[in-house]
Amino acid sequence: MEQEVKTENEQKKEYLRSYKDHVRRVNRISEEIKELREMMMSTKAINYDGMPHGSGGQGDLSGEVARIQGLIDELKRERGLRIMTYQDIARRIKKLRSRNEDDVLFYRYIKGMEWYEIAETMSYSERQIHRIHGKALDHFQLPEKDVSECQ
Repeated sequence: MEQEVKTENEQKKEYLRSYKDHVRRVNRISEEIKELREMMMSTKAINYDGMPHGSGGQGDLSGEVARIQGLIDELKRERGLRIMTYQDIARRIKKLRSRNEDDVLFYRYIKGMEWYEIAETMSYSERQIHRIHGKALDHFQLPEKDVSECQ
């Protein structure tokens, strides 16, 4: 199977999107931890009703606790990657000479804003925002070694 070769701009966009990927992953893991904790609490409430129960219900909780701890460890790791990625991308964006280019990349890839929102925020047309974005990508410098390769 042939591997698809990405253009330099596609590589830059993928790199810039990596921050939002980490944000989404942190949110996803946090939600999973919350859901598991809620299920554990409802299981405890059912088992603490004063009625005798077999050992099956309580024994299962240790596995859930271990699973939650594993997710907490994963969450810590992902938060660290998110911070490192943010710092690197923000530093690279700030190196751009044009404040407009800096703003467009920040709003798009860090804040996750839609094109029309960026246009409204910056008081430009969407067409002008797309032009600025194109110039910003031309001027944006990818790292020598992608941060995501260090994962």
